[in-house]
Amino acid sequence: MKSEYILLNAERQVSLTTFIQPVGGDYGSIRRRPAVLVIPGGGYHFCSDREAEPIAFAYLKAGYQAFVLRYSLNEQAVWPNPLSDYEQAMALIRQNAEEWHVAEDRIAVIGFSAGGHLAACAATMSVHRPNAAILGYPVIDGACARDYLPSAPDVIEHVDGNTCPCFVFATRTDNLVPVSNAVHLVAALCEKDVAFESHIYSNGHHGLSTGDASIEGGAFCERYPRWVEDSISWLSDVLGGVTPGGLAAPRFGAKVNGNREKTLNLDCTLACLMASEPATALLDTALPGWRENTPSAAVGAITLRDGLQYRGMDPEAIAKLEAALRAIPNPDGKDE
Repeated sequence: MKSEYILLNAERQVSLTTFIQPVGGDYGSIRRRPAVLVIPGGGYHFCSDREAEPIAFAYLKAGYQAFVLRYSLNEQAVWPNPLSDYEQAMALIRQNAEEWHVAEDRIAVIGFSAGGHLAACAATMSVHRPNAAILGYPVIDGACARDYLPSAPDVIEHVDGNTCPCFVFATRTDNLVPVSNAVHLVAALCEKDVAFESHIYSNGHHGLSTGDASIEGGAFCERYPRWVEDSISWLSDVLGGVTPGGLAAPRFGAKVNGNREKTLNLDCTLACLMASEPATALLDTALPGWRENTPSAAVGAITLRDGLQYRGMDPEAIAKLEAALRAIPNPDGKDE
């Protein structure tokens, strides 16, 4: 493994530490690896060492390339300097993807506490978006963020359909960043149809890092350290993991439903289809009484495909309906 310290901004003492694992040769068919960019916490006043290299090492063990960003702090941290630091780091990683053996479309950002705020901002408002975000006991709400950095933005205001998939974890008894930050983020992701996984552990103080005994003492929920293994498995689900044969395809991907595709389709939720006059007219003709027979509580979650499974509709008719829907543009579409 090769490690390098790169000074990104001398005036603000911003740096990127790289941890690059070999590929090919003894590593078989692996030619590129997914990567993680780790952003430690520290209230925008320092970068916590316990949330830096120890996190990188955990993902290195799982086959990832890893990078640690130490960003602008204290008087240098006035917004948007920290986000600019992230942009520079992510751009550099993607520019050097071939040399560093990185799959440039499989790079996750991992942030903790205030670093979780910066990582969440990267997921929601950056130019160089990560492909996934892992957010540990993150600062999210505007009021909480401004307690640490008066110029910091409110993440919730920027969550939209372009936000990358997120893995969010926190503890109910966090004594510095209220768990409501994580809860509010999950609610916003759910509202915007963004793929996510969330773990709220019953007990634990702030800054637990991996929860490994070599890093953290004290009492906390014994299941807490599992977040590392769970997050690596989740990354394999949405990005694809590392296997002896090379990079594996994602198992599930980032799509929640069809609401963000360029055209309407059977995998749109009923609420999405009901917002389109052409779509509702089409469905009124093809499925008489469909709106009256759908519980109001379900329209935001159930897809048309799911609904048709209960109606026993003829496959040929379903195919014709799909084709007709695909001819209707989706104003909220961003697809792929």
